[in-house]
Amino acid sequence: MNAPELELFCRLEVDLAPIRELGSGRAGKRRIIPIIGGRASGPYVTGRILNLGADWQTVFADGVAELDTRYAIETEDGHTIEVKNFGYRHGAPEVIAALARGEDIDPAHYYMRTHAILETGDPELAWINRTLFVGTGARLADQVIMTLFAIR
Repeated sequence: MNAPELELFCRLEVDLAPIRELGSGRAGKRRIIPIIGGRASGPYVTGRILNLGADWQTVFADGVAELDTRYAIETEDGHTIEVKNFGYRHGAPEVIAALARGEDIDPAHYYMRTHAILETGDPELAWINRTLFVGTGARLADQVIMTLFAIR
């Protein structure tokens, strides 16, 4: 069998509200990070990220952050794409502490990878309803930059 190939789908600039700390839960430290807007741009989709999602995170004792996001993109032609994105972010403790302080850290110094499922009613993008995606990310003070690739 052939190895899967990755094809750039889009770049997401996801704007975030301040973190809402929930405290310790069954599995670790729980927090909600509201998604309040942003932009999507790329060869297949251009539009805005709607103010209606969140990242429901669990940070485990070893410092690994489990990312569990759900939000939506409104395309330039008025269609909606639901994004469900799940992944992990981790790195050296000093790097993660610097990110938590809002410092701009080169994403090469930490791991932030996701897998995503997208869904839309747009007939021109119907292929995304049956395609898996992977992403690479970077955490900024009040934004996440995520690049999504279709797995072909």
